[in-house]
Amino acid sequence: VMAGMEVVVVACDERGNIDVADLKTKAVQYSANLACLMVTYPSTHGVFETAIHEVCEIIHQHGGKVYMDGANMNAQVGLTSPATIGADVCHLNLHKTFAIPHGGGGPGMGPICCNASLAPYLPGHVFAETGGNQATPAVSAAPWGSASILLISYAYIKMLGGQGVTDATKYAILNANYIKARLETAFQVLYVGDLGRSAHELIIDLNPFKSLASAEDVAKRLIDYGFHAPTLSFPVAGTIMIEPTESESKDELDRFCDALLQIRKEMDEIARGEYPADSNVLVNAPHPVELVSANDWNLPYSREKAAYPLSYLRHGHKFWASVGRINNAQGDRNLICTCPPIELYAMDNDVTTG
Repeated sequence: VMAGMEVVVVACDERGNIDVADLKTKAVQYSANLACLMVTYPSTHGVFETAIHEVCEIIHQHGGKVYMDGANMNAQVGLTSPATIGADVCHLNLHKTFAIPHGGGGPGMGPICCNASLAPYLPGHVFAETGGNQATPAVSAAPWGSASILLISYAYIKMLGGQGVTDATKYAILNANYIKARLETAFQVLYVGDLGRSAHELIIDLNPFKSLASAEDVAKRLIDYGFHAPTLSFPVAGTIMIEPTESESKDELDRFCDALLQIRKEMDEIARGEYPADSNVLVNAPHPVELVSANDWNLPYSREKAAYPLSYLRHGHKFWASVGRINNAQGDRNLICTCPPIELYAMDNDVTTG
């Protein structure tokens, strides 16, 4: 662990929230060495935890600081803030809240925000006037991050303005709760807040159906419906975590919900014995065009059921996967390098220098 810290795990209660009683016990037990608490707000299970102020106060009473993970800031902008809940420092994920690409589209980055108690220790830099009066050495070669990436977030905030970014947060929460309302009669929404609502994301529990289809089967079947699956088996195994954000239209949200509800019906068909447990549209998903259009078809359901389970897929919303189901474990255990062998690079170098 960085800086030689010892990590102490705080328990969750039966609703997925921080167990305040356990936190108090741990805070007293480690009071002499308590450095900080790391907390995500709203929580990763999609809830605005009502005890968040008490949680932060407990840490402060024992001399610690509160680090808030900014991963879910898209549910806070304009409505609340890290300072409001009592956090001392947070990292804002620009790819999750302020429109920058994630992964291959650019470096993940974001500002580190802190209150006056920590500001003196912000890192300095030899080429820029940054950091506090007790600054630590530089932690990044570029003191302000990636300028080309930051321009995207600047434009996003500038064009939307204060009311616009607030509306984005409101729509993100509204969209998540719309999905919850449409799906909760067919699937269990694992966690909700005190008022029975979700924050900006929700977790659908697929464990009750594991005798019929796994969470991975559902994720693969969603490809046939034209959707990349939501987060799979995190933070709870056997679930999908759905975070629609503010970006999707109601039509798109309805298509997504229709797809999951239809998949639920496909599970029922397996339960009734209409299709074998080891050969059905879920365990065989996804169905690439090469399979559906092949001369030979020996599956116990129709090509139409495989490729066009809902009518909207025939009207410009069909996405064809390039491959069918792969063996994930086989690939993980037997790495296959697709790069040319190192000898070939050596031969090319000999030809060039020769």
